[in-house]
Amino acid sequence: MTKQYGLIGYPLSHSFSPTYFNTKFEQEGIAAHYAAYPMEDVNDFYTLIQNNAFAGLNVTIPYKESIIPLLDEIDQGAQTIGAVNTIAFHNGKTKGYNTDVFGFEKSLLDLIENPKNITQALILGTGGAAKAVKFVLVKLAIPYLMVSRKKGDITYEDLTEQIFSEVNLIINTTPLGMAPTINSRPQIPYQWLDKKYFLYDLVYNPKKTIFLSEGLKKGCKIKNGYDMLILQAEKAWQIWNQI
Repeated sequence: MTKQYGLIGYPLSHSFSPTYFNTKFEQEGIAAHYAAYPMEDVNDFYTLIQNNAFAGLNVTIPYKESIIPLLDEIDQGAQTIGAVNTIAFHNGKTKGYNTDVFGFEKSLLDLIENPKNITQALILGTGGAAKAVKFVLVKLAIPYLMVSRKKGDITYEDLTEQIFSEVNLIINTTPLGMAPTINSRPQIPYQWLDKKYFLYDLVYNPKKTIFLSEGLKKGCKIKNGYDMLILQAEKAWQIWNQI
């Protein structure tokens, strides 16, 4: 019997997961299929799982937080983080997990090598992906500031030269620069970047966003979200198959 897996979010026009998993299934001789299920409303989740016998789902923007109350159970780690990107199905019940943390930590360490190399980080955005990033930075004892348009956080307009000089890691957790809107970018003061900075973009398509390209011009060390995506996907596969 062919097992069914998928990805929920909106929009999903340039998703990596179906190609990645279907290639994996074919190469490893696994009787399974993975498809994208764009949902304009998170509450469409109920109809989707009633009409499909899923073995597992991934969750992406913008539902990593809003999916939580719709699930039967939440793994303790995902509960602490406050975001879910992986759902397992067992005996008619749904359980949410967060594998972004695993993927982000390993790929971040590939970039910075040692947490002690970082004085302070700027996290751009406050969504579900940002929550996983915060969790990892706390674990690695890296202090951080949140930058967003929300009240209570530092806004992009608040980024003075003094604040900017006190950080050397900038992490973009927003979809700015992601295909098809590849000409967009976070509005940080790029003119103050130099070779002391590390720039990490959770966006993986295109491989080099404007955010990363601008950093490269200034001598920054850069990394996109592709490795994180591979790592979190493999961790999700482990979770689906441990039950």
